[in-house]
Amino acid sequence: MAHVAIIGAGIGGMPAAYEMKDALKKLGGEHEVTVISNVDYFHFTPSNPWVAVGWRDKEQISFECSPYLNKKGINFLSCGVDEILADESRLRLGNGQHLDYDYLIIASGPRLAFELVPGMGPEGHSHSICHVDHAVEAYNAFEEFCKDPGPIVIGAVQGVSCYGPAYEYACIIDTELRRRKIRDKVPMTFITPEPYIGHLGLGGVEDSKGLLESELRKRDIKFITNCRTTEVHEHSIDYEEVNRHAEVIASGSLDHKFAMLMPPFRGVGPVANCEGLVNPLGMVKINDYQQSPEFKNIFATGVIVAIPPVEECPLMVGTPKTGFMIESMTTAIVHNIVHDLKGEEPEQCGTWGAICLADFGNGGVALVAYPQIPPRNMVWAKGGSWVHVAKVGFEKYFMRKMKTGVSEPFIEKAFLKRMGIERLK
Repeated sequence: MAHVAIIGAGIGGMPAAYEMKDALKKLGGEHEVTVISNVDYFHFTPSNPWVAVGWRDKEQISFECSPYLNKKGINFLSCGVDEILADESRLRLGNGQHLDYDYLIIASGPRLAFELVPGMGPEGHSHSICHVDHAVEAYNAFEEFCKDPGPIVIGAVQGVSCYGPAYEYACIIDTELRRRKIRDKVPMTFITPEPYIGHLGLGGVEDSKGLLESELRKRDIKFITNCRTTEVHEHSIDYEEVNRHAEVIASGSLDHKFAMLMPPFRGVGPVANCEGLVNPLGMVKINDYQQSPEFKNIFATGVIVAIPPVEECPLMVGTPKTGFMIESMTTAIVHNIVHDLKGEEPEQCGTWGAICLADFGNGGVALVAYPQIPPRNMVWAKGGSWVHVAKVGFEKYFMRKMKTGVSEPFIEKAFLKRMGIERLK
C-alpha cells in the first residue's frame, strides 16, 4: 500500500488529490491519499480582485474541503505542516503528531514576502489581493476610501512573479469608481518592475504590451515601468526608476490614500527549511518530471516550484505559474508517481501552457501561451467585453470541478485538444 501526502488544498493541491486518488484506484490495492492544509477551506484565488471591490464575498468563492475530499475517500487534515523530514519520509504536523508518507506532493503555495519592502503589506501601509482574507480587508478599506477619495497606487514591487492580478485590480477599481461616479476624484498610478507594460514576467504574450498599455491609457491610469519600490509610507510610496542598465534615472514619491502592491513570493516555512529541497528563495527545485533531484519521492506543483526568470531585466522580474500551467504540472506528477509504483522510470512532462483571463470589470484581455515560457508553439492575445463573461463562467466551472472531484472533465480535455492544447507533452 502506498500513502501519498499532499501539502496544500488550493488550485494545485485539490486537483492533485482527486487525480492521485483516481489513478491509485485504477492500480488496485489499499492506497491512501492525505491532504494537509493550514486552513479548512478551498478558495478560488483568481476571484480575489472581485472580493476586494465587493463584487464577491468570501463565502461565494470558498467552501469547506473535508466533505468533498472525504466523499472521494481522501483524508483531510487542517492542522498544517511544521516540518518536512525528507530523509525519513515523514511530516511533523501542526498538532505535534507525525505522518509517514511514501510520496509527497508539495502544493503549498508561497509565503508572501511583504518584509522585503519596508512598510508594504496589510500590516504596513498597502493592501494585498493574494489571499482571500487580505482581499476582504482591502474591500473594507476601499469602502472607507470611497467616502473621502484621493490618489490610488496599484502595482507590483521588484521580485514579483505574478503581475496579472495587479493589472486586473487596477482596471476593476477604475470600473467600480466610474460606477460610483467618483473616478474624477481619484488620480491613479500603476507601478511595476517590468521593463514594459504587458511583459508579465513572460517576455510578453503576442501584443500584450499594446493591449494592456492601451487599456491603462484609455482609463487614464498613469504608469511607471522599471520601477523599484523602496519604501511604503502611510500616505506615500518612495520609488526609483531605472534604465536598461539598472541605473537610477529618476526617483520620487507617489501620494496615495489607498494602495495595493503585489509582493514577491518565497517558500513557506516547512518547505523553505528543508535542506536540499529548495533554492535560496525557499522554492522547490525540480527536474523535468516535477520531481526533487535530491529526494526522489518528493514532487512539487504550483507557485512553490523554482523556475528561473525567462530573461534578464533591469530589475528582478519573476516567472508566473498560472492555473493551466499548474494543472499541467499536477497531471505530470500523478503519472510519474504511478510509473514509480509500477517500478518504471518517470517519463511525463507537463506542457506548462498558460491560458489566462484578465478581467477588467467591463472588458478584459485573454492570453494563450503554449508553452508559457518562450519560444512557443502557440501564442494568442485578444481583448473585449466577452472576457469578463468568460471569467465569470470559468469561476463557476472551476468551483464545480473542485466540488465534484473531477480535475479534467472529458469535455474540457476534448475542447482543449481541439485547440492544440494538452497537459502532457
